Amino acid sequence: MAAALKLPIIDLSSPDRLSSATSIRQACIEYGFFYLVNHGVKEELLTKVLEESNKFFSLPLEEKMKLARKEHRGYTPLYAEILDPSSNSKGDPKESYYIGPLEDSSHQKNLNQWPPEDMMPSWKSTMESYFREVESVGRKLLSLIATSLNLENDFFEKIGALNKPSAFLRLLHYPGEVMISEEEICGASAHSDYGMVTLLATDGVPGLQVCRDKDNHQRCWEDVPHINGAFIVNIGDMMERWTNCLFRSTLHRVMPAGQERYSMAFFFDPNEDCVVECLKSCCSDLFPPRFPPIRSGEYLRERFRLTYGA
Repeated sequence: MAAALKLPIIDLSSPDRLSSATSIRQACIEYGFFYLVNHGVKEELLTKVLEESNKFFSLPLEEKMKLARKEHRGYTPLYAEILDPSSNSKGDPKESYYIGPLEDSSHQKNLNQWPPEDMMPSWKSTMESYFREVESVGRKLLSLIATSLNLENDFFEKIGALNKPSAFLRLLHYPGEVMISEEEICGASAHSDYGMVTLLATDGVPGLQVCRDKDNHQRCWEDVPHINGAFIVNIGDMMERWTNCLFRSTLHRVMPAGQERYSMAFFFDPNEDCVVECLKSCCSDLFPPRFPPIRSGEYLRERFRLTYGA
């Protein structure tokens, strides 16, 4: 049985920005994960999103497949993803639903797919409200992260990362029962997130685990307990690149808990044209940049290709 991890708790409403930024810096160096409380997203909205998510995933598969994933928006069925490319499994036993930016940066019409209103009348409005609120939280958080890196608090805005960011809300459902196998079964196999930061809300069912030393051959997994009303925030690979590995993009997974589990992951990633390159505050002659500059959109597309095999 994995040990429970005591992650730092960051209060987004604290008037002491410097203290909050210092705590975030320590959390990102040591864990790559932390809890975010007093973020302003009401408990009623979180509950409503979970209810609407449950309604959608309870539909017959044929109905859900009418909204099958296109342009990284829509439904993905069980076993459609392999988050750990080194795994030999048939795929992760979870189903999900992607909702992309509400105002697309392209000149095309919005690419999001929505269940029919006559079937789920309040689904779209609930998801749009939640998306906007969590994006607002993400912007405030990135301002604190900039301060924690000895940058101006509007740094990520100035470099264009937050000008129509590539933000995605992902609804997730892990079934209570998974098929018997000789291999270790993960609801979501071991992976790190691709982008800047992820804000996760869950229904309280356990299962999330982190491995703080992803380079170790023998991995040590620790449970992340649920805190009511708190987001679980983790650093993604792009932020690790920006910080020259000062901030950790930590390996994590979801293990079956013997009961259904619902969660909502909000991936807050930069504008696809934003160039991610080592921050001046994170490199020196002794610690030169470990990664070459890369355009955000190109990096994300390659990571998606590895996840979906296409």
